[in-house]
Amino acid sequence: MQPSDEQPLVATVPPPIHGDVLEAILSHLPLIHLVPKSLVSKAWNKAVTSILIKSPKPQPWLIINTQTTRSPYLTTTLAYDPTSRLWININQPSINYVSALRSSQPSLLYMIAPSKFSFSFDPLHLTWHHTMGPRIWRIDPIVAKVGTYVVVAGGTCDYEHDPLAVEIFNIDSLTWSKPEPMPEHFKGSASSTWHSVASDDRRLFVATKNDAVLHTFDPVTNTWDGPYNLVTDRTVFHSVIGFCNDRLILIGMLGDPNDVVGVKLWEVSCESFECYEIGEMPVDLVEKLKGGELEVSSIEGRMAGNVVYIYKPVGAEEVIVCEFGGGECVWWSVENAVGGDRWISERVVFTCSNVGIDALRRVTRLMV
Repeated sequence: MQPSDEQPLVATVPPPIHGDVLEAILSHLPLIHLVPKSLVSKAWNKAVTSILIKSPKPQPWLIINTQTTRSPYLTTTLAYDPTSRLWININQPSINYVSALRSSQPSLLYMIAPSKFSFSFDPLHLTWHHTMGPRIWRIDPIVAKVGTYVVVAGGTCDYEHDPLAVEIFNIDSLTWSKPEPMPEHFKGSASSTWHSVASDDRRLFVATKNDAVLHTFDPVTNTWDGPYNLVTDRTVFHSVIGFCNDRLILIGMLGDPNDVVGVKLWEVSCESFECYEIGEMPVDLVEKLKGGELEVSSIEGRMAGNVVYIYKPVGAEEVIVCEFGGGECVWWSVENAVGGDRWISERVVFTCSNVGIDALRRVTRLMV
């Protein structure tokens, strides 16, 4: 047999990608996709770490938590990453049922019952704290985390307890205390239905939604201050408050429930409580917020970092997003991933947090 002139085929292995080239490629991926990439090798993990260090501070995610209204009251979690503008299904075990799932602040989820109080404030609500319920039976209380305290105020049964009663849970000592009650201003409306709350590490801020009258509470000194009238525009008929990068923000709906003509944002001084207008929602996004409904009587807002998420508390088809940057507001909208009939069969609760790769790695471990 004559020898063949053909050379045998040799499989070629492409050279490994590393260094600046690897970082340049991985830098285009959303945060959720960097989690598995960080587990490929030490070199890839180093590249992911370098990207996170060099990247601008990530924008806060909008988290939607659902709970079925019938036993076994299963929960699900969806998250919106505004950087990649993607909805992400967060696969984690269902939250053990105590009562209806609620939220009153950007990162706080809680369930409250006469015998048990459960709450979570980490970004994706992977860690829950459980304690005995407040001493006073409450139906719809104001609940807020202030530093290392959780304040539970109002929301009692009028015929059985003081409607203005306040209780404080100390997260460090795991004990309840009962300070002075809420001011008389709250009598007749001391429940979360009628109030919007916000907090920093030192004070709780409670504002009535219909007229933006604000009170503050210091859980260390057990003192209330106020009232402070925040409304500077007489056409505001509904408002909510929250914090963005240590700035107290007021969101106000203008007009009336049958004719919402606008939505404005103000920054509120935490010392003088004067308000300074900082933005107004574009007209086309106001229409998206309304979702074709003839009457819109209320909105909710979740805020963290430099982002505000605004939505209707029931049946929201669109979530309006406002990002602060460079002295101006950048607006856009995102379709709500939880829509349709799910609003009928499930409670839909919104939170908002800065989500890092460590939290996403914890979710990945829970899924294994």
